[in-house]
Parts: sequence; structure tokens; C-alpha cells
Amino acid sequence: MLSRLTTLFLLLVTLAGTQSARAAFPDSIAWSVSGEATVSGGAHSPFWLTSNTQGLMSVKPNNGYIRLGATKAMSYDRRFSWGAGADIAVPWRGESPWIVQQLYGEVRYRCLGAMAGAKEMWGQYVDPRLSSGGLLYSGNARPIPQVRIGIFNYADIWGTRGWLGVKGYIAYGAFTDSRWQRNWVMPGESYTSGVLYQGKGLWFRNGNADKFPLVVEAGIEMATEFGGTIYNYHDLQDGKVKTIHMPHNLKAWLKAFLPTSGSSSELIDEQNNVEGNVVGAWQFCASWNPKADWKVKAYYEHYFEDHSMLYIEYPWKDGLIGLEGTLPKNPFVSKIVYEYLHLKDQTGPVYWDSTDNIPDQVSAADGYYDHYLYNGWQTWGMNIGTPLVLSPIFNPEHSLTFRSSRVIAHHVGISGDPTPELNWRMLLSFSRHWGTYLNILPEVGHSFSGLIEATWRPARFKGWEGSVAFAMDRGGFIGNSTGAMIRISKSGIFGR
Repeated sequence: MLSRLTTLFLLLVTLAGTQSARAAFPDSIAWSVSGEATVSGGAHSPFWLTSNTQGLMSVKPNNGYIRLGATKAMSYDRRFSWGAGADIAVPWRGESPWIVQQLYGEVRYRCLGAMAGAKEMWGQYVDPRLSSGGLLYSGNARPIPQVRIGIFNYADIWGTRGWLGVKGYIAYGAFTDSRWQRNWVMPGESYTSGVLYQGKGLWFRNGNADKFPLVVEAGIEMATEFGGTIYNYHDLQDGKVKTIHMPHNLKAWLKAFLPTSGSSSELIDEQNNVEGNVVGAWQFCASWNPKADWKVKAYYEHYFEDHSMLYIEYPWKDGLIGLEGTLPKNPFVSKIVYEYLHLKDQTGPVYWDSTDNIPDQVSAADGYYDHYLYNGWQTWGMNIGTPLVLSPIFNPEHSLTFRSSRVIAHHVGISGDPTPELNWRMLLSFSRHWGTYLNILPEVGHSFSGLIEATWRPARFKGWEGSVAFAMDRGGFIGNSTGAMIRISKSGIFGR
């Protein structure tokens, strides 16, 4: 094992680059080569060395990758612009022998844009390096290949003189982990194949930072898993194990966009509720930026699984509350993030579909991120939403269900820039877990995860970057693990 680690380390030192690069000059193409290695002890790689890495890092102890990429960035000072990116990784002890992490093309005319392919994206208001991640999208899982159209950056509404803006998108795509699911799950466990994706979002901005320091934003984002085939579905009504073929015709595509109930030929739960797995989040943000060198931002994200929490039919007890502060330039701390996550309520433990005998409807026991047909809001075993709801890939029994979605957590992220060449960050998370309403943990689970990382960008060696990190997990729920990471990188512009 030691010789393999040594060989990998030497290879990473030889082939070095950045995780991503953007062109510094108009119409230029940026290239990148990177290598990363993680060494750890315990049942898995430490949580914050694995989470929010766009699904690239493995949860297995002692892993790494070599990554190659090229990017042509969009220009936003022209009416028409285009961009593209290709990003391939060869992992060691990963979930697949090689990974097409990103492969996309995009165009923009005025405020309208379109993108086709797989591209890394993050949550709306959270800091990618310091936050625990958004509730619907966090950067915790691999990108979903899709075709996306819309207004990707805020466009001023005519006649408001820049005080009102709007943005939004519509997307259709497909999940890519069908073969991995089939090979990873234990015999007899449920898995899916050929599942389709639909996403949409709409946000409004009120405020003009150039004229007044307060800016308020609000919006809604939703996603649907639909189509595909469900294998080893355990029907609780007749006790049989079945294969379910979900519709994928034009009507199914329309129902994914406007969620409605399934047809009479589908399962009774699809008829009583909506077709497919529909998830979403309300998102709110207020920022105060009176001076250029400091800023305060507060945000709230409310996750929902069905109509009961989409509207205010039940109290909004669950959500992510965040506070972010960007401090004036100093040699110690540049930014601080604190987040409080509460997902314990889920509208309560009782669920009941109305019948002739009992006509009352109780839409509780939402079961965040899980779904009775699909394997929940995950891909390649990683939660697409917040990683603090531990991803199924951590399950020792190789089940694609979430062990515990009823979670209360505190998270702190801090970063600093002691010198122009040196940056550091620290992540600390403490969480308590109650399981789910269907599978309550015998006792409350506790977990603590921490990371400290330093990144050096030497001015003498332009384009080079090196990072070292130490991380640890403690607690009965996630288990104990300690590890270290080293990443070396090189980027540049073709022809320069």
C-alpha cells in the first residue's frame, strides 16, 4: 500500500494543474492539469475531503486522481458570446476507471443563454468553499448532463432603472449512474436505470448596489426525476418484487415540467400524488454592502418534497439559515460563514391519503431526499443536496437509501489571506441525526467533521498552485476517520 501511495504522489507531483481554469484573455483557451492524493485511516475518507467536490473525490480511504481540462470562457461585455469546456479525470480507487467531469458548450445573446452538456454548478447564494452547501444543489455530486436555456444572470426589468432584475432557466437531462447502481448495490436491493431529469428556477432581485447598499433576492427552484426503470421494487401491498417501467413519452416530459398526478395505469401512489420524484426549494437572500471592502449577507433556503411544504399548508420549521460576512482586508480572516440546518420536522410523522372510509388528507412524513420508487435525490451515491444529510454511498450495506434525513446541524466556515500568495480555510460541522420516520435510529447519532487547508500560489511560478489539508471525523453516526490531502496544480493559456 505504501509503495502505491508513493508512486501516486510522485505522479501527481509530475503532472500538476488546477481543478478549473478560466481564460484570462478574450477568446483565449485556458488549460489545466491537476493531481490530488488523499491518505486516511478509518472506514472512509474524511467527510470534508469528500463532500462538495462535485462528486470527484471518493469516500474510500487512500484515493486520488489526475485531471486534465481546457476551457473557453464566456465574455459578458459583448452582445453575443460562446464558451466551452472539457474536463476529464483518471481516479485511483474511485467509483469508475475514468470520469468525464465536464463536457459542455454554451452560447449567449444579450441576456438569453443556452448550455448543453455536463458543467459544474453550485447553489444560488452559498459560498462554494465555506458553506455546507445548498439544500437542492450543493456541488456535492457529479454534474448532470442536460440542455439548459434561460436568463442565467440577472437582467434588468425594463423601466425599473436597474432596481428590479429577473433570471431563470428550464433544463432537461439524464442521470448517468445506471451501470454503477447495478454493480454497487447488494443483490436484491432496489436500483434504477435510464432516469431522466428536469429542472427549473425563477428568481427576482430588488435593489441596485451601485446606488444603495441593500439588495434583496428571492426565488424558487425545482427538479424532477422521471422516466426510467426501477428494478427490485418491493410492493408492500402484495409482497412481490417487481420491475417498474415509468413513462417517458411527451406527456411524461410535460408532467415533469408541470408536476401532476400519474395516469390510471401507474402505481396508486403516483395517481394520488405527482408523477416522479419532485423536489425543490424556496430561496431568499439579503446583502448589505456599504463599502467595497466589506459585506454582510443573510440567506434562507426552505426545502420541500410535495405540496404540503411547497405552500404554507404546514409551518415552515425546516430550512437552512446562513450568515456570511466579508471583512475589511486584514492578515487574519477574510470571510466567515455560519449556518444552522434544521430538517427534523418534515411536517410531522403522520401521512395518510384520503379514502372513502377516512376522507381526511394528512400530507406529512415527507422523507426528505428519499423516494419510494426512485433512489432519491442522489447520483453516483452522492446527495445532490446538502452533504450534511449523509449520502447513500456511505452506507456499509450498499443501499441507495438515506439512513438519516432528520438532521439538526451547525456549520462554520472561515477563510483568510495572510499574504497575496497564501490562503487558508477551515470548516467545522456538528450534527445530530434521528434517522427517518420510517426507520428511526435506536439512539440519536452525533457526528463532528473538521478540515483545515492551506493553499499557496507563488508569484515567482506563475500558474502553479499547491494545497495541503488535514481533516477528521468523530462520532458514532459517521464513524471516526483522520486523513490528509495534497494537491498540486498548473494552469495557463494556450499560446502564452
